[in-house]
Amino acid sequence: MTELGRRVAAIIEYDGTDYAGWQSQAHSVSIQDAVQAALSFVAGHPVVAICAGRTDAGVHAIGQVIHFDTHAVRTPRAWVLGTNTKLAPSIALQWAGEVSMGFHARHKAVRRVYRYVILNRSARSALQRTRTAWIHRPLDAKAMHAAAQALIGEHDFSAFRSIECQSQTTTRRVDSIEVRREGDYVSLQITANAYLHHMVRNIVGTLLELQREIDPVAAMARVLASADRRYAGATAPAAGLYLWRVEYPTDFAIPAPGGQIGLN
Repeated sequence: MTELGRRVAAIIEYDGTDYAGWQSQAHSVSIQDAVQAALSFVAGHPVVAICAGRTDAGVHAIGQVIHFDTHAVRTPRAWVLGTNTKLAPSIALQWAGEVSMGFHARHKAVRRVYRYVILNRSARSALQRTRTAWIHRPLDAKAMHAAAQALIGEHDFSAFRSIECQSQTTTRRVDSIEVRREGDYVSLQITANAYLHHMVRNIVGTLLELQREIDPVAAMARVLASADRRYAGATAPAAGLYLWRVEYPTDFAIPAPGGQIGLN
């Protein structure tokens, strides 16, 4: 138990376009600051929100998970609707519920799912400019999917790590990765236990280059084995990236984001 008595988890959806990322920063507008201010209003005391994954500037979320401690007694509906009245239209709680003090949004997550969405057509979009990455040249989604399979398993992902990454270990486990086309959209969905800084965007940037190779699978395997950032592709734009879902042990009863989430 903490001095604040109870722990609440929440699922948040946000458009990260106008924010400097999740993490509080001294001279920039962050999603964390906005969420904490809104939760603090509902709680009636200062609240510190811990997230499952610190998304970067311009990155979006469908299923960001947070937790916070409080002595306030509120219904799940009150947490969601009350907090949303104090948030900008670009941020919204989707679910909230009391959890055990053993729950931790970051440390108890077993898998995180990201999705990257590309608008692949000759003309740019006025409406999707902040929600997708626009690539005008034709993309071979099947070749990208095949190349991505070289990343499945536990590996040293140094080749896909940004120079700003502060992680003490570069080993991560990718459980699945899928690239598919639906009309003008090419999407990548990746499930892993954790990620290095810019790892997903660097994987996407590498696939954009390697899909033109004669043997994309072998090319990706070489990049991975090099453990050298210089051999990977450019970092893909932030606008196409979404934190899609965070998975936890079932005993914590954290719902999946989407239509199943209610306000009970």
